[in-house]
Amino acid sequence: MDLPGGEWVMAAGRQQPRLEDLDEHDLERARVRMAHLLEAETGYRSGSPHWARPGEPKPEYDPARTTLTSRRQAKVAELRALNTQDAKLLGLERISERTLERMSAEFEDHGLTGLADGRWAPPLRGHRSITDEVAEAIRAVHAESLHRSRLSMKTKERMIHQYVGEKWGQPAREAIPHYTTLAKVWKEWFGPGGARQRYARSAAAVETGRSKVVLSRPGQVVAVDTTPLPVKVLDDVFGVPISVDLTLALDAYTHSVVAFRLTPGSDSSVEVAMLLRDVLLPLPMRPGWGPEMEWPYPGVPASLVAQFAGHPVAGRPFFAPETVTSDHGSVYKNHHMVQVARSLGVDLLPARMMRPSDKAACERAFGGINSMLLQMLLGYQGVDVADRGIAPEDDAVWTLEQMEHLLATWIVKVWQNRRLDQYAPAWDPGGGHSPNTLFAAAAARDGISTEIPRPSLYYELLPPHFVQIQGNRGVKVGGFWYDGPALAPYRGRPSARSGRHRGKWVVVRDPRDCRQVYFEDPADGSWHALLWTGIPGGIDVPAFSDARVREVLREAARAGLKPLADRELLPALLDLVGARTKPSDWPTQMTRAQKIERARELARARSAAVDRPVGLAEPRTLPPAADVRELAQRHQEAVDAERQQRREQAVAKAPAAPPLLGETARRRSLFLLPGGDLEQEATQ
Repeated sequence: MDLPGGEWVMAAGRQQPRLEDLDEHDLERARVRMAHLLEAETGYRSGSPHWARPGEPKPEYDPARTTLTSRRQAKVAELRALNTQDAKLLGLERISERTLERMSAEFEDHGLTGLADGRWAPPLRGHRSITDEVAEAIRAVHAESLHRSRLSMKTKERMIHQYVGEKWGQPAREAIPHYTTLAKVWKEWFGPGGARQRYARSAAAVETGRSKVVLSRPGQVVAVDTTPLPVKVLDDVFGVPISVDLTLALDAYTHSVVAFRLTPGSDSSVEVAMLLRDVLLPLPMRPGWGPEMEWPYPGVPASLVAQFAGHPVAGRPFFAPETVTSDHGSVYKNHHMVQVARSLGVDLLPARMMRPSDKAACERAFGGINSMLLQMLLGYQGVDVADRGIAPEDDAVWTLEQMEHLLATWIVKVWQNRRLDQYAPAWDPGGGHSPNTLFAAAAARDGISTEIPRPSLYYELLPPHFVQIQGNRGVKVGGFWYDGPALAPYRGRPSARSGRHRGKWVVVRDPRDCRQVYFEDPADGSWHALLWTGIPGGIDVPAFSDARVREVLREAARAGLKPLADRELLPALLDLVGARTKPSDWPTQMTRAQKIERARELARARSAAVDRPVGLAEPRTLPPAADVRELAQRHQEAVDAERQQRREQAVAKAPAAPPLLGETARRRSLFLLPGGDLEQEATQ
């Protein structure tokens, strides 16, 4: 606080000292002082004859033969006979009977705390050398250091001297304390200062506790975040332990988990876009779910919701979010996410840099899922390498599909019905509420919007590509050519689009499965799939992602291959996505890293297949994973078909069948009758 005398001191008054103020060394010294005091008062170091130590009581402290005064005098003589260093360590180098009397009174009033020397934990008196001028200079330099690049404390000291000297002259500059005092004051006022410069500016831009969002309805704020799942899972193809990411969407008002995604490897903006679409979609009932997990909320009957959705709906809220808050990860702040937010009609509200407290509910949900469910599963590896078990990957038994089903079941059955002790609503702070009861109360008060999004929303959330339709080749997206019957009326024609992409057509692509792209027919607004021209007709080529496309193009360029058509890229693609060997030996020819990478790619392709609109009446569940031998057979069939087509295209017409065995010898035989004679002989 500032005083009229120009001194900077701490606030007046101090709370009663406590044992917690002492460190372990000082606490042990206080216990030794208590033992000496109790021995002088009672004759026993423990204070009671029931816990007497061997040899107690000593003759000079025997309460049956001595008085309190004589015992105190004996204790003073004993302590004065101690080594000077030992007595000083206890703070009893100047012991007297009066000192023992004061210690006895303090012990009676405050217990062990009263025996602690005041020098062990003195009250803070501030820094009297920090005058008003120096305090103003420190604050000015702090504001300037936030604007500039990172500065050392020595540079800040020089700036303080410069500020004081230019504003108040040399006499005031001479009153500036030493560097160590300035560094200590800086740390007390502004913290240790270990954050990065941009994070420090972001934290200082908004004062904590001053800016608040008052939540009053579901969907007002939905927090989205991604964290590594602390459980090793097995991929659905090779059974190799892999790491996956858990992306969560949490409603800040009801604390309901309204959507989640398990993504092998790092997620992308497409997964986040589909996660936000899942918030709008009702969750279908799954096999094995009982009636207790169906739609329980009042106001809208379950049969009506099932009629709108096209399938029985589970007890998980769904609504149109208004604001989505997230951190500053690259998947949350890019052009695609801005387009997705515009399509969904939501506002993006990024949290402050390095401030997880801005989405504390989502962080707490991760901790709750970890402690209530994930720690009980085999393959749990913890959130820190230092706390990891011996070999968690050897204990992994849950596949990716099983883990996804387990999380969905646990969220609907457990999380949505658990009591929220720490997040009671403002209108009922003492009541017991769960995410389901909070959503039910909001539904009874404001109603529920049961608007189911249209199936074409899937295509609107995919990243767009502006291309031209070539005559007989189709469209080129990401280095690959795609074609289909839907392009027939528009080949070689520019679109009616103007502006930046004048005359170009829009084609969208799901980066998780690049075997096809999607074209919107301007005649009726329907969407059509355009297949990659490198796929042989009638052959189902395994799925591949955009990362695999880039790898194929790099491999082709490195080998000096300049294909005229995408069919020539198929061998390189198949070499990269799997080994071309016998089905029984195919998995053994791949390394562990290749298996994990391929399994992640197939898992993302399966997720893309689930997201594609296939009819509202069908529940959205993961399709069964392909078998290893089936994948090997599909690879071999694709290679054989590609080779056959290349052989057919190499000749103008089909080659004639070879003659039968011995036909050439019969033609040259001298005993062979002419054709006419053979016919005449046959008629006779």
